[in-house]
Amino acid sequence: MGYSLFAELLERFNRCKRAVSRKWHIDETYIKVRGQWMYLYRAVDSSGDTVEFWFSERRNLAAAKRFLSRALKRHGRPEQIVIDGSQTNREAIVSCDPADRLRDSSKRPLQLIRIRQS
Repeated sequence: MGYSLFAELLERFNRCKRAVSRKWHIDETYIKVRGQWMYLYRAVDSSGDTVEFWFSERRNLAAAKRFLSRALKRHGRPEQIVIDGSQTNREAIVSCDPADRLRDSSKRPLQLIRIRQS
């Protein structure tokens, strides 16, 4: 998938973006984009609005971490993330959470992101 298509999709998505809630649902699925199979990582908030999405050729820890760190950087920290049984998503949250807390410049105490498997 060309970078220009991804950039255009992201720009259109961000134009009508609203603030997200503090509870996210994260999942990935396998879809065909312009004839090429890709993994679509997606985070949805408790209102059903898309928080972030990411296309990847691979479904692994590196891709999950890249997606999650991008979502945290752009939208802040959720209080809770609901995931399916994916151990990879759990590991990505556990590894990205401390790094995100270290980057936070506010003086307020930050709790660990709660992980709920559903």
